[in-house]
Amino acid sequence: MREIIWLEKSETLELLLEHETTVQVIPLDSGMEAEVAKIVTSAADYVLKIWNKASKPDVQMQYQILNALYSQGRAVSKPLGWGTDRNSNPVMLTSYDGTPVRKVNQPKIVKLAKMLMDIHKLPLDSLNGLGLPRYGFISYFYPRIDEFPDIQHPLMELVQRANMKQECIIHGDYHLGNVLEHENELTVIDWTNVQKGDPRYDIAWSIILMWIYVSEKQASIYRAALCAENRYEADELELFEAIACLRWVLLSRVDHPPIRKDTIARVRSILKSNTYLNLKHL
Repeated sequence: MREIIWLEKSETLELLLEHETTVQVIPLDSGMEAEVAKIVTSAADYVLKIWNKASKPDVQMQYQILNALYSQGRAVSKPLGWGTDRNSNPVMLTSYDGTPVRKVNQPKIVKLAKMLMDIHKLPLDSLNGLGLPRYGFISYFYPRIDEFPDIQHPLMELVQRANMKQECIIHGDYHLGNVLEHENELTVIDWTNVQKGDPRYDIAWSIILMWIYVSEKQASIYRAALCAENRYEADELELFEAIACLRWVLLSRVDHPPIRKDTIARVRSILKSNTYLNLKHL
């Protein structure tokens, strides 16, 4: 901790570096982008994330946006400091907020929907000067799409029909693995994909992942909760769910999304039931 070059430090981190003599480091499940560890101290627990793999995101921007979200009362981890380690890898320290959500029920699903909506409702002018990016939608979310014309052609048609509006903050990868649970509190983590985007896509991607990895029934409850928080029409969301499902199909070819024994069957079910898609895409 003391070897890290801290470029921004909270008062909590200042006190930790000044007074804490013994810390315990416990490795946590890490993704494709970073190494994550739980830092246990006598006063509290924290999470240290080190981007020591291929990805080198703008951690300063993440830190500042996280700070803005936290100060506005959104359900996010408290950012405590960011900097670089001895190998110039970006580093961020946050509060420890539990473990990923494993089981859901209707009240928790409704809460998950409200949390995402609260993020989307954050006024963009409260993020002025923080460098919130706006990317090309297809180039950002659909890597190597040019190699797969069977996905690219319908995707282009659907995106054109969707009339994308990149006018609010979106998480970019909202799913149960990126929501932590601790003492009945839920916290959204992993802001690598934060950007100005269309909230309907953010919603649709989270619905598709709920459908694929939890169940169609729970996804239906989740969709209804999201619609209750907004005025989206069912057909409007179905269009964006088609766009999101095509992303999962693409990632199944170019990346390594989790695939369990019933995953492909569930994806086929989505492709078959969505009026904008058909089975030839898988």
